Amino acid sequence: MAVKIRLTRMGDKKSPFYRVVVADSRSPRDGKFIEILGTYDPLKNPAEIKIDGDKALGWIKNGAQPTDTAKALLIQSGIIPAPAKKPPAKTGKKKEEK
Repeated sequence: MAVKIRLTRMGDKKSPFYRVVVADSRSPRDGKFIEILGTYDPLKNPAEIKIDGDKALGWIKNGAQPTDTAKALLIQSGIIPAPAKKPPAKTGKKKEEK
């Protein structure tokens, strides 16, 4: 069973509110989940992120894979460290000046 940390949408039409949940990757977006880790409210200024860091790290250590959006929220809230940026690749050729 592949387990993912992802968002499930709550709230009314045009006023989204999300829960950060742990769910089986085969279940639908708003379907069955295993555990609620926190919430994300993008309408507040600045966006409000409330995630239980201990639960999230526990699930990641047990093999749960966060989706891209969930990973960005975990990085933004300081639960997981941001990946180091790689320097740009060098092509090896320089343009000749005329």
